[in-house]
Amino acid sequence: MHTRREILKRSATVAGLLAATGLFPQHALAAFNKGAFDAKSVADAVKAYGGSAPTESKDVTLTAPDIAENGAVVPMGVATTLPNVKQMLILVEKNPSALVAKFDVTDAVDANFSTRAKMGQSSDVYAVAITADGKAHFAKKEVKVTLGGCGG
Repeated sequence: MHTRREILKRSATVAGLLAATGLFPQHALAAFNKGAFDAKSVADAVKAYGGSAPTESKDVTLTAPDIAENGAVVPMGVATTLPNVKQMLILVEKNPSALVAKFDVTDAVDANFSTRAKMGQSSDVYAVAITADGKAHFAKKEVKVTLGGCGG
């Protein structure tokens, strides 16, 4: 039986070897946008991805519960029928970092995603679609949290 320390050491060694040979997924690190994840508002997060001021759109849909029994795992889904969408974002307005998830969209990908997010308190949740020309379209829904998920 291997100890946790041995497993972590071996994992780090393998990751180092993969990085040295160019097999490690560098695009995952390159895709991280610190400004977007540090954003405290929906507008700032959208701007960090090159989007203009978001406007509400019936072509963007957000699925989330009206009431989340447990804020630690709130299921959310985003979709759009808009053409030329490059990114889709999920944002929780009152979270310490508004940006919860970002999905890259290409012609080969259906712009329909789902995930689970942590919410510390009741808040408006936004689904934002950013098109190739920088326009940002959103849908919004209030989600009430009965049991906090961010240490509450």
